[in-house]
Amino acid sequence: MSLSRIAKYPVVVPAGVNVTISGHTLSVKGPKGQLELAIHQDVDIVQQENEIQCSTRHNSITSKAMSGTMRALINNMVTGVSRGYEKKLELVGVGYRAQAQGKNLNLTLGFSHPVTYAVPDGITIETPSQTEILVKGVDKQKVGQVAAEIRDYRPPEPYKGKGVRYSDETIVLKEAKKK
Repeated sequence: MSLSRIAKYPVVVPAGVNVTISGHTLSVKGPKGQLELAIHQDVDIVQQENEIQCSTRHNSITSKAMSGTMRALINNMVTGVSRGYEKKLELVGVGYRAQAQGKNLNLTLGFSHPVTYAVPDGITIETPSQTEILVKGVDKQKVGQVAAEIRDYRPPEPYKGKGVRYSDETIVLKEAKKK
């Protein structure tokens, strides 16, 4: 019984990306930056030329599951340092504005006060227009987390769709109550 089919496929390392395995730590360095990962003790990682293969140490369900997880995380790291990740957010609503200023993102979201979001290290935020926010970085998890935190200030409401939404998100609008 094989649990993880993902772990069977090797991670292809593109040109310009260096992968170093030392003990239980894997570090990936590329043109966009550097990332590190602590490897689970039940998973063996072997590097052959430009491919990385994950395999299990034991024949347990946990180690089979972790081998697939480690492979996915390594693949995300390789993609991150070579191409990077980005999430696009849109502001929908009258007077809703976003403005990137250095390490802060200033948001006007219809509250009585302006909202200031401190951008964490390793993430860049751009505002091509007043109603668009681009979150970019090498760490897939961090990019998604920052985008979710910004969206949490004013999630889209179900009646008019006002709020901060992902660009690929569809909001199903409800109908107002009839008399």
